[in-house]
Amino acid sequence: MIVRADHIAGGAFAAFGLGVLALSGDLPTGSLSFPGAGMMPKLVAMLLTFFGCILFLRAKDSAPLASIEWDDLPHAARVIATTATAVALYLTLGFLITMALMLFVLTFAVERRPAARAALFSLAVVTLTYLLFNLVLRTPLERGAFGF
Repeated sequence: MIVRADHIAGGAFAAFGLGVLALSGDLPTGSLSFPGAGMMPKLVAMLLTFFGCILFLRAKDSAPLASIEWDDLPHAARVIATTATAVALYLTLGFLITMALMLFVLTFAVERRPAARAALFSLAVVTLTYLLFNLVLRTPLERGAFGF
């Protein structure tokens, strides 16, 4: 059997979905009329597992793994490192600072856009997201050590 890219991707998605299902077992599911905290993670995990299995089974349509060029790996590593750093700093710095910094770094340093545009984009997206969640949806976002 030739190992193809979709074998790896489908297997990884299915395994990740099963892992989320295993970890979200303690959360209450609730009912359709009154969903609990575990409803959405379980639904997403089941869909991720299902589509991962479909991707794995239809892998014959994808390129062999050996023929894939890995020249974009450094870019992917920078994105993953930036995101992991933001996750680590989220509780300390809070939503506003962490997300603004993450978007700025991704836009300016990783994607190589001009600094002024990257800053404007970062601030606009974070401000609109904050207003949507805080004012419209009335969902509190992490404030962090600085109180905002």
